[in-house]
Amino acid sequence: MSGKVIISAVSLILVVGVALGVVIAVNRKGEENGIQTHQKSVEIICQNTDDQKLCHDTLSSVKGLDTADPKAYIATAVKATMDSVIKALNMSDKLTTEHGSNANGTKMALDDCKDLLQSAIQSLQLSTDMVQNNNVQAVHDQTADFKNWLSAVISYQQACMEGFDDGNEGEKKIKEQLHTGSLDQVQKLTGITLDIVSSLSHILEKFGLKLNLKPASRRLLSKDGYPSWFSASDRKLLAQLERKGWRSNITPNVVVAQDGSGQFKTIAEGLASYPSNFQGRYNIYVKAGVYDEYITVPKSAVNVLLYGDGPEKTIVTGHKNFRDGVKTMQTATFANTAQGFIAKAMTFENTAGPDGHQAVAFRNQGDMSAVIGCHILGYQDTLYVQTNRQFYRNCVISGTIDFIFGTSPTVIQHSVIIARKPLDNQFNTVTADGTSAKNMDTGIVLQDCEIIPEAELFPVRFQFKSYLGRPWKQYSRTVVMESNIGDFLHPEGWCPWIGENFEDTLYYAEYNNAGPGAAVNGRIKWKGYRGLISREEAAQFTAGQFLQAGPGSGTDWLKALRVPHVLDFAKA
Repeated sequence: MSGKVIISAVSLILVVGVALGVVIAVNRKGEENGIQTHQKSVEIICQNTDDQKLCHDTLSSVKGLDTADPKAYIATAVKATMDSVIKALNMSDKLTTEHGSNANGTKMALDDCKDLLQSAIQSLQLSTDMVQNNNVQAVHDQTADFKNWLSAVISYQQACMEGFDDGNEGEKKIKEQLHTGSLDQVQKLTGITLDIVSSLSHILEKFGLKLNLKPASRRLLSKDGYPSWFSASDRKLLAQLERKGWRSNITPNVVVAQDGSGQFKTIAEGLASYPSNFQGRYNIYVKAGVYDEYITVPKSAVNVLLYGDGPEKTIVTGHKNFRDGVKTMQTATFANTAQGFIAKAMTFENTAGPDGHQAVAFRNQGDMSAVIGCHILGYQDTLYVQTNRQFYRNCVISGTIDFIFGTSPTVIQHSVIIARKPLDNQFNTVTADGTSAKNMDTGIVLQDCEIIPEAELFPVRFQFKSYLGRPWKQYSRTVVMESNIGDFLHPEGWCPWIGENFEDTLYYAEYNNAGPGAAVNGRIKWKGYRGLISREEAAQFTAGQFLQAGPGSGTDWLKALRVPHVLDFAKA
């Protein structure tokens, strides 16, 4: 009996052993298949990224059933980018504690970094929510938004680095710590995520997914043509504004008037009245007067309409400048950081003069924002188009060096661009775009504009060199189209950024311009200068396409703002 039990036990062990062997073999086979699937997927995802090793390393954490899901890799790339920004924010906090009291300039630069990195986190949160809450088709359909948010992250990272003075040893050391400790990784990870999103159509095809690879019309508008989140009163107000030409007799939410005839005497007070969780458009009418105050529209104050009695009557003025030790970002007389912002019929100026160096009149990082019928006046760095999609029309913008600059998708349409008389040792550059990665959807477009010298410059216009722009970063992108250019422009048209060699990688182009300054036969001979481009190539820089604002883009956001605009070419 005992012998039988022993034999049975041995048999049982053998059976279990065989069974375990089968299970292990199956598991190993499944594991091998999973590894192969993962390797193949990562190869497809990373194929068109600039840093394929970093891409592979970043996506190595994707496991299990997710290895066959392209959305899992996109989510992992976004999370890695978010983690790197959070690390950079924590590091900036630590450095502020250690060095923030050492010097005012250092504190300003670190404070700017913290603010910019918080904005980057918000852009990445939008990306995270979009990926988590949608299937891969819907993610693909929102590629334009996705790329805009990622481009903004790079712009914020870049602006943080630019805030430190390389001529100051203390600031230079802190900048290097931030760069090597976190910000360099932010740029690299955002760059590969942007590369992945830019290749999404190709990636999905390689995964064998049968999708509609033409972006769907993602209707953000209700039947009456207004955004779905607008209230009935907001729709009525905007319709009145459009019919009556934005006249100031429209009933506003609040009135700002220096003479006491409104609810508030300062613009800052008017903005502070913005209610928590407000829905619709908050309309602030600013009566005639010179408002000597520094304004920032906070991120929470979305869909603000700020309008005056005309640019000659309603003036916001300031004089902060780099010469006096103020960082460029903080020199702005007026700054907007909120989505859906509209400014109309006002002047924003910085009166620091040409010897003030960087002195911003208007800084804008609000997505889907518009400035209509305004004057933006200054000298160096007048208009800072910092991040996100921006539109300007019927404006007057003046300055000297890099007076329209930033890293955003910006179209300036049907406006007057005025070069002013600089200092004797200076030259004029209208634009300085900061696109630093090849797949960023950023750049500056001047369309249907008058580009002329001011009266003071005109008699001596040939004594100063004036250019359409210079490349601030490696992939600087600027297009001047359908504009009239005065004879003051230097025949070369564009000039290099001293100390850098971006001439091969930039994108500069001109299309259908007129006037004595429009002749291109004397233009610079750079690989990146496209010269006169075709109508087909120029079409991608019209507002409808470049700002993802046309009916085919799925947002129609310019139409939703109810501001005057042309989505296509201005001229036949």
